[in-house]
Amino acid sequence: MIALFRNLPKYIVWTLAFPVFVLYGWLALLIFNYFQPLISLFIASILFAFILDYPVKFLQKRGVLRTNAVVLVFLIALLVFLALAITLFPLIIEQLNEFSKRLPSWIDSGIKQLQVLNKWAVTRNLPLDLSEVATKQTERLSGQIDSVTGSILGFAIETLGSVLNLFLTAVLTFYLVLHGERLWDGIFLWFPPNIGPIVRRSLRQNFHNYFIGQSTLAALSGVAMTLAFLAIQVPLALLFGFGLGLMGLFPLMTGVGISLVGLLLALQNFWLGMKVLLIAFSIDWVNANLIAPRILGGFTGLNPVWILVSLLLGAKIGGVLGLLIAVPLASFIKSTADSLRDGTWN
Repeated sequence: MIALFRNLPKYIVWTLAFPVFVLYGWLALLIFNYFQPLISLFIASILFAFILDYPVKFLQKRGVLRTNAVVLVFLIALLVFLALAITLFPLIIEQLNEFSKRLPSWIDSGIKQLQVLNKWAVTRNLPLDLSEVATKQTERLSGQIDSVTGSILGFAIETLGSVLNLFLTAVLTFYLVLHGERLWDGIFLWFPPNIGPIVRRSLRQNFHNYFIGQSTLAALSGVAMTLAFLAIQVPLALLFGFGLGLMGLFPLMTGVGISLVGLLLALQNFWLGMKVLLIAFSIDWVNANLIAPRILGGFTGLNPVWILVSLLLGAKIGGVLGLLIAVPLASFIKSTADSLRDGTWN
């Protein structure tokens, strides 16, 4: 049987093997979906431990014992999280509730602006009819309000119901920072000796470049846009600035967020929406063209199309955590494939 497969052309072998790969992939997805809560908790803990490991190593280089450094960094991280939970998060939740209350009037204002524009076009015999658009927007008004209100309630319920998960994540993160090296040493011992160290180094490098660089860019973008929105007196400036900062964690998503915020504000005040679009896209351009190359370089080497594909697949498979790890994983796969193709793996 083996000799028969060896004598077959490669394309036939791959054609016969393809259904087997699909079956294994489908089974892997079923197993992943079954254990997704536990896998998500573990992945989140790994990401937190990966980030906290940097200040721990910084303290170690200055003579602090690793155990003491881990405890100190972990306590500081908890204090920062509690400070944010007490100060920033309640303000954002409050503005989110305020947004749900203002949304109906914003949509109504947008419909009136469309009707005014439609009347202006009719008086000048222009081929523009926005009356149907205005009617559809009116019909969707109640559905949009219910959707936003349901999202806010769902967020609150999920936050209250995930206290145990937060505790488990914190405990697991602590032990991963403390004993993570030995865990990864044991895992990569299962790899061939000439492959394990390279895979480990490549994975760490891609995740390091992405998370350290992308989080820095997202923080700079969020702070800059929040300050700019406050300066021009944008309603709910903190909510919109924080939201755009979060979207900055995902490549190519900031532009989508800016467009959405500009559209929402244009419903209330057209010129304010245009001003927000101009300022926000200017900040994003500076971030992407002047700051990002210095922080990120061209670490992914990925075509924007493949970045979008990886984000869509990550969101489909793993939700928010899938979005976070999709791009560095895709970058790792690309760098590995390039090394194998060029014969530079070793």
